Amino acid sequence: MTELLYLQDAYRKTCRTRVERVSELGIVLEQTVFYPRGGGQPGDTGIFKLASGHLLPITDTIYGPTREALHVPAAGHELPAEGDAVEIEIDWERRYRLMRMHTSLHFLGVALPYGVTGGSIGERRSRLDFDMQEPVDKEAVSEKINQLIAGGHAAETIWTDWEELDKRPDLIRTLSVKPPRTSDRIRLLKIGDLDLQPCGGTHVKNSSEIGRVIIAKIEKKGKHNRRVYLELADR
Repeated sequence: MTELLYLQDAYRKTCRTRVERVSELGIVLEQTVFYPRGGGQPGDTGIFKLASGHLLPITDTIYGPTREALHVPAAGHELPAEGDAVEIEIDWERRYRLMRMHTSLHFLGVALPYGVTGGSIGERRSRLDFDMQEPVDKEAVSEKINQLIAGGHAAETIWTDWEELDKRPDLIRTLSVKPPRTSDRIRLLKIGDLDLQPCGGTHVKNSSEIGRVIIAKIEKKGKHNRRVYLELADR
């Protein structure tokens, strides 16, 4: 299984590694700094520098059938062979924006403490769907989330196991999708004293890195569903 270096350091942009195999689905590496698409967060894009010197664009990163990280190469390019050494680099500007977006959604969940029925993270706009009936006060939520973000709250990773998580079902905010039981450990994101929940995505170290956000749009998607769209103010 590929060692996922971003789990320990989401700010790491590059690494030198080796190719485990190449298939029609993508390239599997011994280690990677690329985040595979999941949890509403897009997969990373970037560049592989091959032993020949060729620069291979990576257009997406996904999970394969057995949860291996698959790096999807652009069509029409030279591919590496099994065992080849490669230098890999993520599109850092894009990743960092997604990190800010993803972390801001956790603050949106603090501002609106309801069950989450869906969500999506994008470079320009992200959203969460909440299991709630009452209308959302756009201005009040916007003010509250920006106050929380400006508080400079640290975000850190905590690891636990399924036995401990099963004792704390309140930590799982998502109602439609539960954390996959694909490993013995579960990664939790802790933001100060505000938020603690399972999350495998990438986040900034401190909420001050997010900057101001805008509640762009609110939609009623059903009797018990409110969809809230969020954007970074420096979009």
